[in-house]
Amino acid sequence: ASLAGHLKLGKLVFLYDDNKISIDGSTDIAFTEDRGARFEAYGWQVLRVEDGNDVGAVDQAIAAARADGRPSLIVCRTQIGFGLPTKQNTSDAHGEPPGVDELAAAKERLGWPSEPWFYIPEEVLRHFRRAVAAGDQLERAWQEKMGRYAEEFPAQAADLQRRYAGDLPAGWDADLPVFTPDSKGSATRASSGKVLDRLGGIIPELIGGSADLTPSNKTRFEGVHDFQAGSEQGRYLRFGVREHGMGAIVNGLAYHGGMVPFGGTFLVFSDYMRASVRLSALAGLGSIWVYTHDSIGLGEDGPTHQPVEHLAALRAIPNLTVIRPSDGNEVREAWKVAIEHRDRPTALVLSRQGVSNLDRAVYASAENLARGAYVLADIGGAPQILLVATGSEVDLIVEAGERLAGEGVGVRLVSFPSWELFERQDGEYQLSVFPPFLTKRLGIEAAVEQGWSRWLGDRGMMISVEKFGASAPYQTIFDKYGLTSERVYESARELLADE
Repeated sequence: ASLAGHLKLGKLVFLYDDNKISIDGSTDIAFTEDRGARFEAYGWQVLRVEDGNDVGAVDQAIAAARADGRPSLIVCRTQIGFGLPTKQNTSDAHGEPPGVDELAAAKERLGWPSEPWFYIPEEVLRHFRRAVAAGDQLERAWQEKMGRYAEEFPAQAADLQRRYAGDLPAGWDADLPVFTPDSKGSATRASSGKVLDRLGGIIPELIGGSADLTPSNKTRFEGVHDFQAGSEQGRYLRFGVREHGMGAIVNGLAYHGGMVPFGGTFLVFSDYMRASVRLSALAGLGSIWVYTHDSIGLGEDGPTHQPVEHLAALRAIPNLTVIRPSDGNEVREAWKVAIEHRDRPTALVLSRQGVSNLDRAVYASAENLARGAYVLADIGGAPQILLVATGSEVDLIVEAGERLAGEGVGVRLVSFPSWELFERQDGEYQLSVFPPFLTKRLGIEAAVEQGWSRWLGDRGMMISVEKFGASAPYQTIFDKYGLTSERVYESARELLADE
């Protein structure tokens, strides 16, 4: 509501059913603020209808709302359970069925026929049938208008139809960034920003922003302008410190269709927008959630900003694809998955600290990210142990694995960016990555262990974070918490020695 007032979204008309009843009883026991004054402070027009059953007054208020350039709140004073002889204006009318006797008495009290039990007056039936006919006529007029538009502006009309069909521009993914091998590399949030720069120029329906963390989330792309009052052609949304509101708006854009919407914040703040994320998964929306600062590796901001349990919390939401890429090339592939598969939402989980870009001539192609988990390489001979990680911790298993291979140990290295994508693969592929004979498995992730036993089995071991973080440079925290290649190496040796 606050952002709508700032943006002067004059088409937004909200009717508030002000019945002053809650499940606990009168709203006065907990809720006595002046709601109209609050919305006026947001920059809304506030209108009041003293009798919510006065259809003419409500109609006049809606007309006045439409004529104003501000969003409008129409406060309609109503009686909950109107007509019920014993339950009108009570909390019982809020959450309990009235029952047959109460309904029959209400019909008698309101002069409504008792038979048939479900009665539709002829006047109402005629009204709705006229509405159907009017709708048919409006649709024909719209189609004719679109036809004339297509004749005059064929390219624009074809692009509009493409968007609403859910298709992407031809060759949209042909020229995305390729990240060359680099031991220093960069943060995956920075790689994401570079991918977004390219996508923004190729996909005109890409629209989104950040919850007041644009420089940190790297969500603003080249050539984009802010969406503001008086500048509605902009494609970048300044959501402000409003994570839940951002989630609701991104979902609304996804519901509308014809757009590829995203919103960005820190991973730890996914808590503030969980209801919106859950709704996107429940509704099968193509919302894209960009979560940066993905672990205790974010450093000095300390435990209030360092996510620990959040990966597990997001993975617990059905129908949400969670992807934690390990380097720039996996980031590119993660964005491709998010944009191509918009029958469900995607959470992109990105690091603040730098990670290396793997040499893909030595290790498997990052295109395998689309399968959720894949074998980076078998090194040192026939595998005796499997090392698996996500995100920034893939660097650690590669370093430890190469050390083990140099000592004659056969090591399988597995990058596991997305459990959900892997779960959608057939059993044969899953077994090819995690073969049953390879029971000695070591995983590492800068998050709680919850859920990893499914992949590691009863002979496996996990290096995880089971407490809140601390304020220190990220490398210091990783050292103190045992998120190091040395710890991976020592744990692998322990597993190999265990008969």
